[in-house]
Order: sequence, then C-alpha cells, then structure tokens
Amino acid sequence: MKIGSLELKNNVFLAPMAGVTDMPFRVICSEMGCGLVYSEMVSAKGLMYGSKNTEKLLSVDKRERPIAVQLFGSSPEILGKMAKSLEDAPIDIIDVNMGCPAPKIVKNGEGSALMKTPALVGEIVRSVVESQKKPVTVKFRKGFDDGSINAVEIAEIAEANGASAVAVHGRTREQYYSGKADWDIIKEVKKSVSIPVIGNGDVFSPQDAENLFDYTGCDAVMIGRGAQGNPWIFRRITKYLETGEILPPPDAGERMEVALRHLKMLVDFKGEYIGVREMRRHLSDYTKGMAGAAQMRGKINSASTLAEMEEYIKSIFSL
Repeated sequence: MKIGSLELKNNVFLAPMAGVTDMPFRVICSEMGCGLVYSEMVSAKGLMYGSKNTEKLLSVDKRERPIAVQLFGSSPEILGKMAKSLEDAPIDIIDVNMGCPAPKIVKNGEGSALMKTPALVGEIVRSVVESQKKPVTVKFRKGFDDGSINAVEIAEIAEANGASAVAVHGRTREQYYSGKADWDIIKEVKKSVSIPVIGNGDVFSPQDAENLFDYTGCDAVMIGRGAQGNPWIFRRITKYLETGEILPPPDAGERMEVALRHLKMLVDFKGEYIGVREMRRHLSDYTKGMAGAAQMRGKINSASTLAEMEEYIKSIFSL
C-alpha cells in the first residue's frame, strides 16, 4: 500500500508505544516483517529545546525503515517548526499524536485532549503538512469519552487539511486500554474519508487481523500490545494474509535467541545500566504464560548487569 508517495511492503504496522517502541524493538519488528514502524511519541517542545532524551527518541537505524516518527504537542506553530526540522532526517512519515490518554499529557491539552478542540486539530495538521514534504498521518481515538464520539469528524478534518492517512484506535480516552475496541467506529471512519485508514485495537493473532480488515474495510492494521514480547506476530500475520497458512508460534529456543539479542541491542543503545533495567519489562512480555517464569521474575527484577540478565534469560527458556 501507499501513504502519500511512500510505498510500503505490506499493511501490517507497529503502533507507537511509550517505553516500548524504541529503536532496538523497532528493528526486531521490522526484521520480522512489519510494514511500517512508529517511534515512541516525541515532544515537540522537547525537540525545540534540544532535550537529550528527545534526541535519543529520534535515533533511527537503517534496518528499521520505513519509519514514522510521532510528535505530540498542542501548538500548531511549534509542531510545524519541529516537523520542518526533521525534513532531512532519515525518517519517512511524520505522525501527529492525538490519542495518548496519559493524565500528564491530557492535562497539558495534548494527546487525546486535542479531540475536544476540532478546530485546533485542523490548524495543527495543516501546519505540519505545510512544513515539509514527508507524508503526515494522524493517530487518534474513538473520542475523548462516551459523550464525545467524534473520530469521524477528526478524520474528515485531518483529510481536509492534508493528512495522507489516519489511524483510529477503537477506544475512548476514558477507556484507556480496557474493555473491547469498537471496530464499528473504524468502519465509519473508513466510509467517511478517501485517504488510507489504519485500524488499531485488539489484534493479537493472524485471525484477529483478518477479521479487522474484513469487518472495517480498513487499509492497514496497527498492532500495539499484541506485539509486546511477540514480534513474531508480524511474520505470522503477513504469512496468513498472503497464503492462509498459520505459522506455529516460536519455540523456546527462538524466543531465547530474540530475547538475548534484544537485551544486547538495548545495552549497546542505552548503556548497561538502563538497558538491563528496561529489559526487565520486555522479558516479562517475552515469558508471559511460560511455566516457571513467574518464579524467576524476582531474579529478573534484581538483575543489574548484562551477564546476570543473560544468565537469567537462558535459565528461563531452559525450564
């Protein structure tokens, strides 16, 4: 499929997730067949003020491209200027976050709070689109709460102001990630705009992806929690959509190999202290449901060196 002028190898994407979709994880997902990866959300203000943490979030490896970098903020001027500053960066799409439910983001009038001010949404999208030549996408939710379901309106505004695609998470901000995603709203958005629509919510298997495509008519699926500790989901979905074949889940040996590689990449990228500690969260996902994993969690969470974490990973997958 295409987003703007960008040709993608498939229509199965990795959703942006704070604390998860950093460069090492994106590389792994891309190598597993993901058609487009999204960065963690990047503060436009942090970028403007030269925050070192923000610069780290913008690190891109050629192995992960194509990549969309997701900016968040509420100032059309600042978002436009910061998108412009990325014009020559090795990224392929600028995405605008209008779906983050985190209280500190919403309190600042950013993320999903923007859905409460449709006129501002239009100004932001237009400012980012006019700032540079990369395709611009917008990710938002069903609505802010059950009393303000306006995803269709936001999608139409995004299209009218030049967005090349929209991604819709079928939950309101008040739901966060609870309950069931509403695929009907994704279907409604698809009917209302002519640009590509990316459906997001409750895709945990190849069959889920097929059902989302069939039910909504969306152009692409975006996978978030279903990919945590499970980058193989992209390989399994794309194979199933192409051939109808259900690939078996990875065995313990492959899971161990990828977890060890993920750990090494994190340490190389962020240093041993941070990399080992961030791997604790990922390892909890990699081992979810495995016999004996819960008993090992205490050791995992006490690991402070690369060698210790490697030892624990090998022990878990040898149980």
